[in-house]
Amino acid sequence: MSLNTIALELVPPNVDRGRERALEDAEKVLRCSAEAGLAGRVRHVMIPGMIDEDDDRPIEMKPKLDVLDFWSMIKPELPGINGLCTQVTAFMDEPTLRARLTRLGDSGFDGIAFVGVPRTLNDGEGSGVAPTDALSLFDSVVANRGVILIPTRDGEHGRFEFKCNRGATYGMTQLLYSDAIVAMLTEFAQTTEHRPEILLSFGFVPKIESKVGLINWLIQDPGNAAVAAEQEFVRTLAGSEPVQRRKLMLDLYKRVIDGVGGLGFPLSVHFEATYGVNTPAFETLAEMLEYWSPDQP
Repeated sequence: MSLNTIALELVPPNVDRGRERALEDAEKVLRCSAEAGLAGRVRHVMIPGMIDEDDDRPIEMKPKLDVLDFWSMIKPELPGINGLCTQVTAFMDEPTLRARLTRLGDSGFDGIAFVGVPRTLNDGEGSGVAPTDALSLFDSVVANRGVILIPTRDGEHGRFEFKCNRGATYGMTQLLYSDAIVAMLTEFAQTTEHRPEILLSFGFVPKIESKVGLINWLIQDPGNAAVAAEQEFVRTLAGSEPVQRRKLMLDLYKRVIDGVGGLGFPLSVHFEATYGVNTPAFETLAEMLEYWSPDQP
């Protein structure tokens, strides 16, 4: 079953501000969506399971609320909105992970993307269940089983096909700052029968990115020329005035939608305001959805 949704990413707040910040975030979602003319359009919030990564992260990673705890706080404030999340599998054994996934499903999560170890470790490290194993192990527990799709990563075509063979029902892209996804999915459609749903991820780039560089850090892949071009586009967005920034994002969105829209993949939109929810981010999303939206014919 396709999610066919507009999803907004909400990162769990730091533990020290817990419930107060969670309720602030929920209020911002409702207020900013209404101010941008999108009241009632966001159907899911996507909550990432946060794990500590490299020491060079531009914004220090402090202890975060657990996904379930955060969701329990905001769900009553967001009527009609369900959850999506990412779940790190590599540090849980099978019974523990099964119990966790069952709780997530019972709490209103319609889709769970299985993710592996942070960049500080190699694939296969971690004492728990590999994400690709989780796709098949828990097919009766989680109906919508997702994976992360990084179209600029070397060998991603084969990696994604393997995950689909293992039971992935959707792919959530890394933040898209180029139309590389078009060529990747075009080749994928020509060479495989798999048609998983694709959550196309777009991220608002505010001026503060020029000073902080968090988005640049999130999408990094040293030595990858395709990613270097995306990082340059992020710098251009951050240095542009709001009207030009919105035009550049809308142009990218159009190229992606026009390029993948006829390939046979169910499509959803996943939107992220990396530095926090605000009305300008929602106004950018509104312009994008005016061009094409999964909730309208």
